Amino acid sequence: MTTANAQWRGVFTIPVTPFHEDGSIDWDSLRSCVEFCIEAGAHGIVMPVNASEFFTLTDDERDEVVRVGVEVTDGAVPFVAGTTGVSPQHAIARSLAAQEAGADSVMVLPPQRVAGATQMEEHYRAVGEAISIPLFIQNHTPPAGTVIPNDVMIRLLKEVPSIQYLKEESMPPGHVITAVLEGAGDACKGVMGGVGGRYILDEYRRGSCGTMPGCQITDAAVAVWDALERGGTDDQGNQMVTDEARDMYQQILPAITFESLYGAGAYKAILHRRGVIAGTTMRIPSRRVMDAIDFEEIDIILDRLSPLLSWRKR
Repeated sequence: MTTANAQWRGVFTIPVTPFHEDGSIDWDSLRSCVEFCIEAGAHGIVMPVNASEFFTLTDDERDEVVRVGVEVTDGAVPFVAGTTGVSPQHAIARSLAAQEAGADSVMVLPPQRVAGATQMEEHYRAVGEAISIPLFIQNHTPPAGTVIPNDVMIRLLKEVPSIQYLKEESMPPGHVITAVLEGAGDACKGVMGGVGGRYILDEYRRGSCGTMPGCQITDAAVAVWDALERGGTDDQGNQMVTDEARDMYQQILPAITFESLYGAGAYKAILHRRGVIAGTTMRIPSRRVMDAIDFEEIDIILDRLSPLLSWRKR
């Protein structure tokens, strides 16, 4: 377990959950995927969450994915376990299992059938009070998540010691980042963006401390983040976006756009093309099936992005 005293910053990337053709988990490819993320420069690992197809896993599988992730990460970077549950009891059980396995933090979405803001707040309070490691609130638009009112998130950050971070994926995320950082003050240790890094420039200008994208181009995402961090702050203390970072963002934009079409299917196809995982099987197939032209586009995207792709298969 890594220290949680300092603010976490950077690209906290999300490994996929690889499957064999029969639908069983490909544990060797999972280990390879986590190793790839670390070797590609990730500042943190997050799994299993939406990009990991966590909703297709049994509870035992989810706990084992966390154990494997913690084992492979081995303290090199912070490890955030996805522990979303259908009830407070379910989320608490997954969170305690992750804590016992050595996770540095957990990240939790509201239950999908939550009735309103009061139940959301009660849910997070129950989970936060049951654990002793930091908790990320994950705020996401439907159908992948549920939007949480800003005042609820600010109150939770101020009043529940373990609730320290926010992953913000509602629309527009930048405005929520501004509101939460202003409202929660020092009680919020940081806000990280998501949605594949699509809005990373705006998020950074508004004070984000990182981003949590899918892992297929981790090395390129890290290059963009490192360029952002070279920008410093202006006279008002706002983080500045460098021209270098803007140019790099333009380079990764085709990959982000392609990802928005196919989700986890795109992550796996690119990781397979890069030699990270053995196959592209999904337990619940993507709503859009890629064809030969899509795979040609992947090759073009990777070729044009190659200057930022530092990782090479050994």
